[in-house]
Amino acid sequence: MDDDFTLLRLQVEWGADEAIDLDPIDRLRPVESKPVPLLRPAPVTKDTPLAAPPKGTPGERAVGLAGQAASLDDLRAALADFDGCALRDTASNLVFAEGDPASTTLIVGEPPGREEDRSGHPFAGPEGQLLDQMLASIGLTRAELMLTPLLPWRPPGGRPASVAEIAICLPFLHRLIVLLKPHRIVVFGGTTARVLLPQTPNRRRNPRGWVEVSIPGLHQTLPILALPGLTEMLKTPLLRRDAWAGLRMLRRTLDGHQT
Repeated sequence: MDDDFTLLRLQVEWGADEAIDLDPIDRLRPVESKPVPLLRPAPVTKDTPLAAPPKGTPGERAVGLAGQAASLDDLRAALADFDGCALRDTASNLVFAEGDPASTTLIVGEPPGREEDRSGHPFAGPEGQLLDQMLASIGLTRAELMLTPLLPWRPPGGRPASVAEIAICLPFLHRLIVLLKPHRIVVFGGTTARVLLPQTPNRRRNPRGWVEVSIPGLHQTLPILALPGLTEMLKTPLLRRDAWAGLRMLRRTLDGHQT
């Protein structure tokens, strides 16, 4: 046994690094090269889904979708399918316009609050109750008017809407106005007034009285009356005095005593 280990050690010292096979190995035979398989993409068939990238920015897509709406139902469906605004993913419900489409007066409120988000109806909760009381004071009901929020979705936690969010959703509001063709618009809240009314560097508060405003898609201007926000009036009752003056102006306009 010792002789076997001695011979094996000797072979290692001489450079032997492999065992001897039964058949001799031809070291001069060229090595056969095997073809490398090519990786080919899977064939595309008519059943293969293709992800089409969205065309344009969210704002451009909003303008295109809103412009295609030929009715209020079309506009609501376009809003429900629009994925260009992140507010849709965080809101509980879409808050769309309600009321009498034939009305000559459109009321635009602030972005939806918690009650609007839960119910899916504009001007819900305490703000809606205050609006009903204010309209009743001049002999009106919400069923005689058309009501809509500035945005169709509530910002998370009731935070203020960003400039980008308002800009993306604004084409849908403009299209709503074009479809309704109201004779006048009443807006509640500073945010809504700043969005729809022309701004000047020296303006610190909403103008009193009717202001003629150009709306994209309309050939004529529309008179807009800005009133304090309903949430602000609930917190600060003194603001209702300014709102009452505006409501009397609206009543005189409806009665034909003021153009």
